[in-house]
Amino acid sequence: MCRPGWAQARVTARRLDDLTRMRRVRDRIDREYAHPLDVLELARTADLPPALLTRQFRLAYGASPYDYLLTRRAERARTLRLHGAES
Repeated sequence: MCRPGWAQARVTARRLDDLTRMRRVRDRIDREYAHPLDVLELARTADLPPALLTRQFRLAYGASPYDYLLTRRAERARTLRLHGAES
């Protein structure tokens, strides 16, 4: 028989594992924003279906992986425009 707290501990551990995966995806987007990236490739490396990756990423960060990537690229373009190519 399972102790009452074990089920909650498993749920918490799974949630932390999911957040770790999403952080790795976000870190990869931050590192490789200048390279071609798509949700299928990000999902493949996270070992998740693309729809689940998108749903979990949106829950964790408030935007889809693609929207997050576009935001990073726009921020970089804005920085280059304001400070020149030496940034």
